[in-house]
Amino acid sequence: MFGCLVAGRLVQTAAQQVAEDKFVFDLPDYENINHVVVFMLGTVPFPEGMGGSVYFSYPDSNGMPVWQLLGFVTNGKPSAIFKISGLKSGEGSQHPFGAMNIVRNPSVAHIGISVELLDSLAQQTPVGNAAVSSVDSFTQFTQKMLDNFYNFASSFAVSQAQMTPSPSEMFIPANVVLKWYENFQRRLAQNPLFWKT
Repeated sequence: MFGCLVAGRLVQTAAQQVAEDKFVFDLPDYENINHVVVFMLGTVPFPEGMGGSVYFSYPDSNGMPVWQLLGFVTNGKPSAIFKISGLKSGEGSQHPFGAMNIVRNPSVAHIGISVELLDSLAQQTPVGNAAVSSVDSFTQFTQKMLDNFYNFASSFAVSQAQMTPSPSEMFIPANVVLKWYENFQRRLAQNPLFWKT
């Protein structure tokens, strides 16, 4: 029903079923994992009105599991990428895996999937830094930054008649800033990652 993928490793599709509605994947050598992908295999959909909450568990200094909610998968959203590298020092949250018979190993973390009502999933709050930022949020940030810079620079605009000569200062014509602003917006709209080349 589910799959789990870590970069540089084989895809895991054989989750350990620890209860009728709970599944667990082992993540050996979890200290070296930055992101994990959880996805539905496409062979068995969730029952109507159901989805799966996704949890990350790692052993604390006493070997006890610390569970953190990452997010969810549903028939409408059959896969998700989660950043887990920053979670290993965080605090745990409420989880449905407390009484499960899961084999513990100090160098193995777990991804747990709990099948739950969609209404229940909508009320859960994942740990803040598990979501991977998307191009859309990057584009929004860049657009806001461009607008802020242009508005800030424009607020100092003066006409040539209002300028007082100051040989120690450089001036940039406002139309040059506007041209840069428009070119940057155009290139960002064509390819949000153009700046990487």
